[in-house]
Order: sequence, then C-alpha cells, then structure tokens
Amino acid sequence: MERGREQDHAAFNAWKYRHYFEFDSVKSDKNISVRCTLCVGRKLLSTAKNSTSNLSKHLASRHRNVKLIEKPPDPPTDMTAAATTSNSTGQTSSPAKQVKIDLRATGLSAAELKKLVAGYIVEDMLPISTVDSESFRRIVEKIPTKSGVKLPQRKSFAGYLEREYDIMDANLKATLGEVDFVSTTADIWTVNNKSFMGVTIHWINSTLQRNKAALACKRIRGRHTYDVIGAEIEEIHSSYGLHGKVVATVTDNASNFAKAFRVYQPCNLESESENEEEGDDEEPTFTDVIEALSTASGDGQFSLPPHYRCASHTINLISTSDVDKHLNSCADTKAVYRSSIAKCTALWTKASRSTLASEQVEEVSRRKLMVPTSTRWNSLYEAISRIITIPLNELNPLCVKLGIKCLNEREYQFLKEYCTVMKPLTVALDILQGDECTYGALLPTLTSLMSKTLALKDDLSRMTASLPDVIVKAIKTRFDAVLDSQEGLLAAATCPKFKLRWLRDERRREHVKELLTTECRKAAPATDNANVSQLPASPAEMDFFDFENQPTESFSAEKEVTDYLRSGYELEILNQFPNLKKMYMKYNTPTPSSAPVERLFSLGGLVLSPKRNRLSDRRFEKLLLMRYNHCFTPKENKKT
Repeated sequence: MERGREQDHAAFNAWKYRHYFEFDSVKSDKNISVRCTLCVGRKLLSTAKNSTSNLSKHLASRHRNVKLIEKPPDPPTDMTAAATTSNSTGQTSSPAKQVKIDLRATGLSAAELKKLVAGYIVEDMLPISTVDSESFRRIVEKIPTKSGVKLPQRKSFAGYLEREYDIMDANLKATLGEVDFVSTTADIWTVNNKSFMGVTIHWINSTLQRNKAALACKRIRGRHTYDVIGAEIEEIHSSYGLHGKVVATVTDNASNFAKAFRVYQPCNLESESENEEEGDDEEPTFTDVIEALSTASGDGQFSLPPHYRCASHTINLISTSDVDKHLNSCADTKAVYRSSIAKCTALWTKASRSTLASEQVEEVSRRKLMVPTSTRWNSLYEAISRIITIPLNELNPLCVKLGIKCLNEREYQFLKEYCTVMKPLTVALDILQGDECTYGALLPTLTSLMSKTLALKDDLSRMTASLPDVIVKAIKTRFDAVLDSQEGLLAAATCPKFKLRWLRDERRREHVKELLTTECRKAAPATDNANVSQLPASPAEMDFFDFENQPTESFSAEKEVTDYLRSGYELEILNQFPNLKKMYMKYNTPTPSSAPVERLFSLGGLVLSPKRNRLSDRRFEKLLLMRYNHCFTPKENKKT
C-alpha cells in the first residue's frame, strides 16, 4: 500500500524544488495535492502525478523574489527504490538535495536599508524618532537583510540625514552651475508665531524639460521690511552661485516685496553718467574708504533680479477686490449681492459649526459645503458653485430646517449668473498656477480670458450685464505693464503651441515677428565674412573686385523665424531652431505664478506639526527641502 502511494507522487519526490512543498493527499487518479511552505497559511495546490509544471508556475509567479536552491532527492529506500527508478516516460529521475533557503545572502545592505527608511520618513513627513519605535523596528526586522545589518537609532539616523542633505545640496549646486537661465519664486510664511522665507528655483534643461527645486525655507526674525527681504533673497541667490543667471523672481503683490525689488534694482549706468556730467562744476568730496566699507548701509550694497508679480494672485485680487467693489457700488446689484452673500454666509457658518446641520446639508446635496477662505484662491467661487448645485426647491426647505433665511428667485439667479461670469477667471487662474505652465502662457491666457468674458454679456440679465466690462477693465489696469512687455511677447511667441496664433491684430503680429527676428539676430553667434563661401581665386585677383557686404546674419535670422512660424506646434520643434530654442529657455524659465513656493509652505505645514514644536529651525528646513526635492526618490519616479 505504501509502495503504491510512493509511486503516485514519484515525479514530485524526484523534483529539485520538492523541499518547498509538503505532500498532502492523492486527489484523483491523475492528480495529487501538496502544500506550499513559502505561502502564508501553506496554500493547497494541485499537480499531476507525472508532472510538476503547475508547481513551477506557482513558484515563478508567487515567489519570484525568493532565490530558489535546488535540492537533490534523498537516497532511495527499499520502499522508494522502485518508484524512483523510472517514471511514466521511462526516464530515470535525479536524486534530491537537502539545502536550506538562504535569504540573507540576497538581503539589503546597511546603506540600502537606511535609504529606504529615510525615504519613508522624509516623503511621509514623519518624526525622526520613528526609527526608535518598537513596532516600527519589528516591521523592519522582517525585511531580509545581510548578516549583522540593523537600523540605527535616532541620533545616528539624524546624522545620516544630515549627510544626505549635504550630498543633495552639493548636487543641486553642481546642476545649477551648468544652467544659463533660472528663475525663482519667493514668499514669507508665518506659522506658530514664526516667520520663514521660502524660495524655489526653476529652469529648463537642454532637452526642454522643466525642473524645479526648493532653495530655502529660512527662519527670519524681526519686521518684514523691504531691506530685510532684499538681503535674504540676495543671500540665498548668492549661496547657490546664481549671480547673473536669474531671469526673474516671482512674488505676490505685497508692498514690501514690491519695494525691495524697486529699491534694489541694478543701477542704470547711463543715468549715472548723465548725473555725473551735470555735476561737473561741483567741488569734489572725499570719503574714507575704510569707513565706507565697514559701514552697514542698507541701500545700494546689492541688486536683485527683475521682479514679476504673481499673475494668479493678481487675478484673485480682480475676482475679490475689484468685483466686490463694483457689486457694492452699482445700484442694480448692491442690494441683491449683499443679501445673497449674507444668506450664503449664514449657511456656511451653520454647516461648519454644527454637526447636525452638516449632516442635514450632506443628506440634501450628497456632499459637504465648501467654506471660502481668504488664503485660498477661487474659494468664494467654488463655495457659491457648491450651493447652486442644490435646486432651489430643495435648498429652501434645508434653510428652513437650519433656521436661516431662504433665498428668493432673484438672489438664486444672481448667484448663478455670478458663477457664470467668474468661471473664465477661475479657469485662467488654474492654468497659470499649474506646475508645467511657463511664462509664455500668460499673455495668451489673459487675451483669451478677456475675449471669453466679454462674450458672456449677451447671456446675462440686467443685474450682472456690466460685470464683464468691469473685469476686462480691471485686467487691463492691473496687467498694464505686462500686456505689452517685450519679455511676455517673446515668451509667448517662442512657445510652439502659441507662436503668433493668439494675436488678433495684424499690426501686433508684425510687431512681435520683428521682435523675434531682432532677438534671434542677437542670440545667433557672430559670423564674419570669412565664413562666406567664395570661388577659388588668387589674392591679387580678388583685390581687384569690390564686393558689397552680404547681410548673411540678418537673412539667417529672418529665415529661422519664418521657418519656425511655419513649423508644427510640438515643443520638440525647437530643436531644429537653435537660436529660438535659446530664447525659449530664457524667456519661458519664469513661472507666471508664485504657486510653487505656496506648495512649499503647504508641505511645511505638514512637517512642522504641533507635536513637533521642538524641531529646530535648521533641521525643519533640511527635512522640508529634502521632501520637496524628493531626495530619496529614484530618478525614474521623480516628477519634475
């Protein structure tokens, strides 16, 4: 009987990976059941008596990360000798080996383990003391590692993070050293009675791929005056060797930032020379050089790059300040605007402060209401849009339940028209604050915004008919310095997806085309007449002729611009036009919005949690920069 059972699974007994399975029972005349010792719970599998292909597939699919070791069969006994001499095909089976699995041989090294744990702590913004957690260390102990490899304690692990930060910082400086054009965004963030200066940097590499990194989230003390802001930005730029490379710095519309860039702009040498000529008759004055160098004078010691105001912040000011001012001053909208917003505010307040009210709102609208906040762009529009998704015949019964005043038909219609007019503004704001948005998208976005807003006038009632004109006027006023700026026009024209297609006026098209040609001629390398191909002739013979200088450089610039405007709209087209590619990298390096530094602060709020109030300012900055720059993320998984 035993001899027959052994014959039933002779092929299984002679298999080289038989030691990873346990025989269970004979399932049928052709199949047997075995259990996998590598599976959790010892999974029951079925395989043929004369074949182990099913088990081989199981190992390949479920345990492909385990290094399998062959084991020869045990020496045949009296009962198994006959079963192992031959199988169903008449072939002799090889003996099995008895070798244990050695997972430690292919385990992680100490460096690999620390990098994995550091990536988990930094990317998920966890406390460094996580490595001292007993439950976390028990999890880590289950990871296959080489012999003697253990996770260090908090103090040693903090030192490892410091060294990794230094490596990241050195690599970033080396990368920036090879870049010709960069731009930065800057802002000040206040949290837990502390203020931090945040700066991010952006550049385009030779493959036309946008890159970004965080340079600083530095603690600043005292008042946020223009001289303090200017000195901090200059120090951060200098520490990374960015002198002469920063095309522009983008900030919000705060007056202290605007004054800092206005005061510390590069000196105009022409105006200085004119002032010197006018003052030739004055007597010379003498200054002690040592005293002048040692005196800490605030003004004139350094210069800041050109200043671009955040377009998203400016649009948000239009949608809140300018629109609110008009609606409150216009006789047709003043009463209905104030009453409708007051009732919406009462609904937001009730739903945010009462759990019962919140549940009742969720039953009607199937989702919670959004409450507008002053620090979130588009929040008022999104909050009102959420309310008008509820039909009026359902909204008013809800208001009765909550004990607040109901909206009438005129107020509900006003809110709907308000959202209709404001929607193009919100779409434009979302476009400009995108991660991949370049400065070249600013003017086409504003142009399209104005045309789309004016096109809404025919569909509006008398209450809001004047609102599109007010918005367009506010755009022209607040973006007056940008709409006709040379930098904005060249940035848009060098973007293949825009080129000159967004310009409606033919004269303006010709003007931008001339700007492109002129700038392309400046960007082209200097050529001389030596490069002009000539027929072979003796010097004496050539001296006899009088040739006119051929405008080879001008012709090549015009041809490059013409060919570019006739080409496709893919970004890779720029590789065929080297001078225009260089212009694209210069003028499209800035971002139209300061949203990147705002996202840095959003991450900072997750790192600097109330439970981590003892975290030093410098360590907080390092942890935040490693998280923003994805220090421990593999290159293939990084999002630029």
